[in-house]
Amino acid sequence: MSDIPDPEACLTMTDVRAGVDSVDQRLVALLDERFAYMRAAARIKPERGHVRDEARKAQVIDNVAAEAARLGLPVEAIREIWDRLVEASIAYEMAEFDRLKG
Repeated sequence: MSDIPDPEACLTMTDVRAGVDSVDQRLVALLDERFAYMRAAARIKPERGHVRDEARKAQVIDNVAAEAARLGLPVEAIREIWDRLVEASIAYEMAEFDRLKG
């Protein structure tokens, strides 16, 4: 990873693509960590009905939207990405809950 240039130092599309691939690999590793927390939640929550929490979903999306705005990123696009991420996380947590307690 150390041979991948900073975005501002990229001189070719090969540099850009290597950077994007590196970021994608790190994002997947972070998603693995995030989903580990979903497994923990499935283990901890006493009832399946507690898996979906719309207030918490809204809070998570609002938090990332605020961070996106702070960084100058497209807030609505980030909201859409996180809505899908949270829904996928809920589905994963439901499946884990069923596997553990079903």
